[in-house]
Amino acid sequence: MDRIVQCVPNFSEGSDPAVLAAIGAAIDGVEGVLLLGMEPDPSYNRVVVTFVGEPGPVVEAAVRATRVALEMIDMTCHQGGHPRFGALDVCPFVPVRGVTLADCAELARSYGQRVGTELGLPVYLYESAASRPERKNLARVRAGEYEALEERLRQPEHVPDFGPPEFVPRFGAVAAGARFFLVAYNIDLDTEDLDAANEVALAVRELGAPLLGPEGEPLLDGRGRKKMIPGKLRFTKGIGVAIPERKMCQVSMNLTHYLITPPHVAFEEVRFEAQKRSIRVTGSEVVGLIPIEPLLMAAEYALFERGDRPPGISERELVEVAHDYLGLSDFSPFDPRKKIIEHAIG
Repeated sequence: MDRIVQCVPNFSEGSDPAVLAAIGAAIDGVEGVLLLGMEPDPSYNRVVVTFVGEPGPVVEAAVRATRVALEMIDMTCHQGGHPRFGALDVCPFVPVRGVTLADCAELARSYGQRVGTELGLPVYLYESAASRPERKNLARVRAGEYEALEERLRQPEHVPDFGPPEFVPRFGAVAAGARFFLVAYNIDLDTEDLDAANEVALAVRELGAPLLGPEGEPLLDGRGRKKMIPGKLRFTKGIGVAIPERKMCQVSMNLTHYLITPPHVAFEEVRFEAQKRSIRVTGSEVVGLIPIEPLLMAAEYALFERGDRPPGISERELVEVAHDYLGLSDFSPFDPRKKIIEHAIG
């Protein structure tokens, strides 16, 4: 494939094998598309799907998967630990080879047009495909999540970019976007204290934490918005998430520009903030796929800290160093052949 686009739709279903199989079959059935992975998480009640292909087939596969979500996922009874406002919650298009971010923004618009027209669903554009500046940030597009969507659709400022401004209870809405390669990265904390995990997340994420008054109340600016104390890491979104079945919590992060904030920097900052609260970081996990570059960056940092970089170390060995340093198999096994996008594509 000369022109490769990655699509990483997130569906609000993390355990039903029939739904997961139908989503995979819908994508895998499109000629010119390669399904790279499906990572369901029952705690989040969410599955992250990754596939690549030529631009046209990728859009077709995304539309077919959206139709499956409409038919098989019922948001009226959805519960999960991850923010969401739709059965297919987000559908980003990512340039990999021979395409630009602008090309991917056009693909997001093409997808949105088809989903709005063919399926009658509300579609919002975000990130580099956003139709207006205030919609670039996914958190603002998805504010209030599914529970607030019906009321927001009645407000003129929240009219979707495509599809009718009508509430579809079974589905909700979908956000389609174009973005730089996002690394979905969770850091494991040896604690069940969700409040403490959230404190760590608020300290490191770019948005930061609310500025509180003397009685602990959030302080507001002149426009009625919360004043924030900025966090440490740019291009980083994060929340604390409880994993009760594992008796632990995670700081769940999206690193939206790994050249500015790579995983190893996030790992070190979370570890620092956790240690201040007497919490131990046990490892981390990559959700979906990751380019090899940030892993090589992590390995170089680890070797520099150790003061021991063997001459002629291979790329495979560097990946092993990054794996061990970041504890990438702490939560679930990390297989480089399946998790590193360059290896998966071949």
